[in-house]
Amino acid sequence: MSWWMTLNRTVLESSVLVAPVTALEFLGDDYLLTGVGPILSIFSLQDAQKQTVSVNVLHNYCIHGIQPKKQNNSDAIFPERATIQDDVELVVFGGKGVRLIKVRSSGHSLEVVGPLLELEDWVLDVSWLKCEDVCPLLGISLAHNAALLLEPLSGQVLALCSCVEACLLYSAILIGPNWDTSVLVGGTVFNQLVLWRPGGARADNLAHVERRLLGHNGVIFSLCYLQSSGWLASASDDRSVRLWHVGKLGGDGGCGEEKPTCLRVLYGHQARVFCVRLSPDVVYSAGEDGACLLWKWEGDGRVGRTLKGHRSGGIRALAVSQNSVGEGRKWVATGGADGGIRLWQVMEQSNKKEEDENQTDLGFCGQGSPKVVRSVGGHDGVLVCTDRGEVFLHQHGLWKAVWKGGPEFQSYCVMEVAQMKTLSSDEGVWVCAVGNLNGGVQVFSLNNPGAGMFLQECEGKIHSLQWVEGWGNRSWCLLVSGSEGLVYRWTVEMDVDETGPVLTLNKMKPFLLPPCAKRWLTAAVLLPHAKDGLWVCGDRRGSLLLYREMKSSEENKDSVERVNECTEDGVSALISPVSTLFGIHGKQGVTSVCEHQGVCYSTGRDGCVRILTVRGDSLNVRQIQRACKGMEWLEKVLFIDGNECKLGPHCERQGTRDEECDGQRTAQRVLENGHESVKSNNGEERLTKAKGDGEIVSEVRFVMVGFHSVQFVLWDPLRQEKLFSVACGGGHRSWAYICPSSEAHPSNHILVQGTLLFIKQGAVMASRSLTSSTTEVRGHTLREGLHGRGLGCVRRLGSVSKSVLSSEACEVFITGGEDTTVSVLAVKPEQGTVKVLAVIADHISSVRTLAAVPRDEKKDRWTEPSSSISTLMFSAGGRAQLQCYYLLIGWDEQLNWPVCQVTQIAGHRLDEQWERRKNRHKTVKMDPETRYMSMTVLQNGTDEVFLALACSDGAVRIFTLREDNKKMELLWESFYHKRCVLSVASCSLEDQHGKQHVLLFSGATDGAVALWDLTAVLDSKYADSWHGPSAPCFSFPVHQSGVNTLVIPEHHEVVENKDIITLASGGDDGKLSVMKIKVDLSHPEAVCPQLLSHWSVPLAHSAPLTALSTLDSTLFVSTSPDQRVCVWRLCEDGLQHQGTIFSHTADAAGLWVWHKEGLNPEGGAYVVVCGQGLQLLKLTERDKEDLEETERMRPKEQDRQKVVFADRFIV
Repeated sequence: MSWWMTLNRTVLESSVLVAPVTALEFLGDDYLLTGVGPILSIFSLQDAQKQTVSVNVLHNYCIHGIQPKKQNNSDAIFPERATIQDDVELVVFGGKGVRLIKVRSSGHSLEVVGPLLELEDWVLDVSWLKCEDVCPLLGISLAHNAALLLEPLSGQVLALCSCVEACLLYSAILIGPNWDTSVLVGGTVFNQLVLWRPGGARADNLAHVERRLLGHNGVIFSLCYLQSSGWLASASDDRSVRLWHVGKLGGDGGCGEEKPTCLRVLYGHQARVFCVRLSPDVVYSAGEDGACLLWKWEGDGRVGRTLKGHRSGGIRALAVSQNSVGEGRKWVATGGADGGIRLWQVMEQSNKKEEDENQTDLGFCGQGSPKVVRSVGGHDGVLVCTDRGEVFLHQHGLWKAVWKGGPEFQSYCVMEVAQMKTLSSDEGVWVCAVGNLNGGVQVFSLNNPGAGMFLQECEGKIHSLQWVEGWGNRSWCLLVSGSEGLVYRWTVEMDVDETGPVLTLNKMKPFLLPPCAKRWLTAAVLLPHAKDGLWVCGDRRGSLLLYREMKSSEENKDSVERVNECTEDGVSALISPVSTLFGIHGKQGVTSVCEHQGVCYSTGRDGCVRILTVRGDSLNVRQIQRACKGMEWLEKVLFIDGNECKLGPHCERQGTRDEECDGQRTAQRVLENGHESVKSNNGEERLTKAKGDGEIVSEVRFVMVGFHSVQFVLWDPLRQEKLFSVACGGGHRSWAYICPSSEAHPSNHILVQGTLLFIKQGAVMASRSLTSSTTEVRGHTLREGLHGRGLGCVRRLGSVSKSVLSSEACEVFITGGEDTTVSVLAVKPEQGTVKVLAVIADHISSVRTLAAVPRDEKKDRWTEPSSSISTLMFSAGGRAQLQCYYLLIGWDEQLNWPVCQVTQIAGHRLDEQWERRKNRHKTVKMDPETRYMSMTVLQNGTDEVFLALACSDGAVRIFTLREDNKKMELLWESFYHKRCVLSVASCSLEDQHGKQHVLLFSGATDGAVALWDLTAVLDSKYADSWHGPSAPCFSFPVHQSGVNTLVIPEHHEVVENKDIITLASGGDDGKLSVMKIKVDLSHPEAVCPQLLSHWSVPLAHSAPLTALSTLDSTLFVSTSPDQRVCVWRLCEDGLQHQGTIFSHTADAAGLWVWHKEGLNPEGGAYVVVCGQGLQLLKLTERDKEDLEETERMRPKEQDRQKVVFADRFIV
């Protein structure tokens, strides 16, 4: 994957491109062709499902269509495609370019046939046409409502015909076997579909419109024709898909029916519809809302399935395979604006009802109203407790009564279940606990309910019950939350005698909850790896509590039988928390706590998942992850480990005893509100670690489980997508989610096939049939997507390798985007692959700027590969929000990729600081729309970091972060600019006495650059009594409008004890400026700057220069929305242009450049550009002879050929 553009002595070569996927096409059932930018790739759909080969075919044009040559003489619009057993000819088109490609039979080779044909109009569609005595011809639909007949090998124009109605088309298809009988269907900018015949033109090569279809209220983006039924589908800007009956088009049918009719108007998308495809049974549509909808023919045209797998930005390409891939399934491929490619196996024909809309009523027939529902014994086992105090079991489609309580269990009861292994065998037995209003708890097994035990420990209401897996895999703990904050505990063990299962209960010392209004337990987990028994609990007030047993876990296990009963006042026998995070989840309470791989996870109704660590007797928050907007009610987290899905959420039970499933061990995992149970034979947990200077535990992937309005939702925070959704009515109900067996479906995408049990209006409901084993949709990820919307900033953290001497290394980047997330990426430039290591979603608005402060001991980490990276990362953007994280990145030898561990350090928002001010009613509240535009590190200390930020409200602000107390505070601010400050850059100088002076440059929308001396601000120990400079010490105009970017090379000159700073800037006027400023530090009162020289290139770019970076004091790299990346060298006589490459990253907003060191003696440099995607470029310098040799060695297939027809083109 490489192309070259050279000027002077600099060569730029593309290594990696992540951009919107704009074209998809299947080759048979085994291969998928993809178009990303100008790059054509082949993916194998066989067992490996991997990319086999990629070739740049269109140079500066983006691929918008791939059309394989028909294998037979079929006239159908769905012809029989060539299989990979034969050499396949393709025509690839996009923009104004058309090119022939041949795919070799192995599927691992792409051969370019002939030159790139460059037309004089935009190409909307290309069709293969038959012609006697000559090779196949191409029929090309053009954007100005014209059609072209082209001989592809020579590029000769054989015919050109225009429509009398000269207008722009947004979409078009050419239908028919040959030119003379073909029909062009075009979607105009006037919201109409026009049909006309190019072969029936008059002598002046003009043709009249023969059919006109009206109805759309927006432009038409996509068209598809199904000849077998004579139906035409159109997708529009008005969010609709319309189906038309037009009859047979092309050949003997001409333009079809004289009066075409609209059969269906399909509304279901939430935004514009970009793609539509037809098959004999289903309509497929995809659009800007990121959804691919499968519409059923029968009825009034309703949505049968919804496929979602891309981040924000929508779906730009859609393909459907022609043939079945087994079990009546078809391949469906979607390509997103995030650069991701998702593959689905879809069963088009289904005899069962659509369960998303027709939920199953399990037909509860017991007395009373169901109050609590739990899942037991697989998909078909449902346990229900009623308001009459009765427990019913549903199995094999029948309900039966299991246990009936006395009068004290009527009107109120709580129930939880757990599956235990008996002491004498591995047989699993379900145990149920039911609590009442009078402090009583009945514990019994479902196999032998009559041999249960009744516990009466307190008076008053039992608020909650929790089952927690105890020491060993055969012992469980029952926690009963009673009145006055007391949590009573028992260990429960199960054995079997001649009468059946027998329970053994031993009392433990109770927990005491802190005083609060809502004083009862909602979640708990026992940490299995702690030497002493450590418990992490959550209460209804939203607090997280850490309890420590008074004895070690082994002693406690042996002594629970002889522990004394509590006295009535029993304070000495109660266990109080050793650490408390009061109200951390808000006033609505903690919903779950669990432990996985030594890390705790808690959820609450504040919409957050908190990742916690325990150090000694302290419970610490390491990271906070938020769900999607509006999803405030979180219940659990569902762990997914590679292709295996693990249920780790319920605090009481899961812990690190989440058991791994392989091909020979089945596991059924059930997630419920108030309880989560795992049924498995046995297994050992695999800890994924990266070996660096120490051992780094990789971040665990998990899914958030909760409620979004009336929907039950599974949300993937890494991919920012909704995996599963059921309209159940909201969270104020009992529910249980059953995850499909990982043995039957090894991919983690089978979460969408889970089953939700819930109670609604007195009925026990299931989201799908409990006995169904058919999976109608199976999803796969061929390529991971990045930010769905534009990227605003990018920064390189360093290079990570297996070892210092290893030649295999990954470049690690952080990116921030308009989708409010920060991503940590690993890139292998040699392979052109990108992997998302972590996604941070703490921002409430777009991320505009990033900064990093290394925390490694190695000083050369920025250039040389290392086995791990340790850094502080700062992110800032909209709503005046500033966040800080600690990133620990190391290499995982098992995955052969880096892994990243994220720890949240601190956060700051201006509006929150204003709320804490004294006498704030006397001050003007900050603008809630204030944005942080740029950020730079002023000073990096061992325990304190100073940052300067450019703000949209006209201020330059300085913040300080103290790592010891993890607090970020505003130190100083100045509103000197009185307009939006766009960029800042800083440098540190040392005077003759060894004192460090910190200088800050700031640029605003008026085109002026100001120089600030901030030494006194950073040296001040009492910031409250000293407010810093009120004005800069130097200001000068540089640009006609905004200064978008400022950059200062790391090293500066020293002449006659005077420091000379090189400052480069880029502005909205497209100008690149470089200044040399001499700074005299000999005056103790003030810094004395002097402008020595100023060079500029007035039109360095044809659009605003948005990003600028530097390799050294003489070499600069710039980019702009004009999609050019330019290299400049500073010489004695000014700036010289060294090289340019066209970038396929639209709306370029960020840039980073660095020297590449390592085992390669040639070295070199890399450039990464971000915008609507991300591109990695390799930069090398060549002498004149090498450049001439490179030109001679360029492959011949890169030649271009102009196809001229303007003299016959009528617009």
